[in-house]
Amino acid sequence: MDRLKKEQFFKILEKYQAGNATPEEIIFLDAYYEAFGLRKDYTSRLEDADRIVLREALYQKLHNHIATGKLQPGVLKLSQYWYRVAAAAVVLIFLSAVFFIYHRNLQNDKNQQSAQNIIKPGSNNAILILANGQRISLTDALKGQVAVQKGIKITKSANGQLVYEPTEDAIDNDSSPQYNTVEAPAGGQWQVKLPDGSVVFLNALSSITYPTRFTGNQRKIALKGEAYFEITHNKTMPFRVISQGQMVEVLGTHFDVMAYADEKMMKTTLLEGSVKVSDHEQTIRLTPGQQAQVSQSSISVIGNVDLEEVTAWKNGYFKFNENIESIMSKVSRWYNIDVVYQVKPDPQLTFSGKISRARNLSAILKMLEFNGDIHFKTEGRRVTVTK
Repeated sequence: MDRLKKEQFFKILEKYQAGNATPEEIIFLDAYYEAFGLRKDYTSRLEDADRIVLREALYQKLHNHIATGKLQPGVLKLSQYWYRVAAAAVVLIFLSAVFFIYHRNLQNDKNQQSAQNIIKPGSNNAILILANGQRISLTDALKGQVAVQKGIKITKSANGQLVYEPTEDAIDNDSSPQYNTVEAPAGGQWQVKLPDGSVVFLNALSSITYPTRFTGNQRKIALKGEAYFEITHNKTMPFRVISQGQMVEVLGTHFDVMAYADEKMMKTTLLEGSVKVSDHEQTIRLTPGQQAQVSQSSISVIGNVDLEEVTAWKNGYFKFNENIESIMSKVSRWYNIDVVYQVKPDPQLTFSGKISRARNLSAILKMLEFNGDIHFKTEGRRVTVTK
């Protein structure tokens, strides 16, 4: 589908959404969708931002039909012959039905969007757990000093980052460090600058446990969930991330570790530098662009990984190219929702798209509906995936 045809289709689609489409253009859209078995989601009247998201998702869906041979680009041509035949043959028969469907779907969309808009996106939200068990809400803490522990000052920076710095009366390196934990709940995220200057970006429903000072011949932390790491180089003190029996060892690099307990495998993706990934039986070394996948029975390396997709969460958006269950796992953590399936989805059916994590849940679900034959029903914080 070339640029002209794409713009032509969007022009008609936008006229319909604005209520300015001619009877012939309405028939074209209706016949087009009927011919190829697509849902008539073009009927929605939406805010400008939502319309942009959805029309791009719709175009992607049409593009996929063309790429797989299900649809020929020439179908989008609006010849004068088509207008004459369509207008003369079916305008009187179908026009009233089209407008009935339009108004019915419009009301359904408004009702669904009203319910879904209650569910807003996640935000910077986390809890700091000190060595003595004290819990501090980082969301509520003011900028400045948060706590002091054995020669370490913990502060919250202007951009919300948790920072560890030695105090003037810092104790000697021979004393045992204390351990802190930062927990980001469902619908939360946080940044932590560790005592060595390394930065950790914590995703929703994740936590890290780490010493307030790194001593000895290694820097070791524990991870649950997912985090992106920017590690300060220290050749004499490797940095190690422990998660569910897996260990990632680095000297100084950028990488992402996804190790949620409810996922089938752990994934470590390298962006810069070099890391070693180990399970109980073997060790492999990654180069930039590779991903280690560790399951209960094996460890493997995948090359040419889409790094933008892996780090999208850290950069404030979703980028999908996977099956619906994998997508909804990510969505459920960020929006703090429960997801149930009316019918078990086909794991081979993939959905693609890109959208800001700052959008309300309704925009995410709409985008997914446009990308495939799948629908959602929202009741409170429960989302049911239907066919």
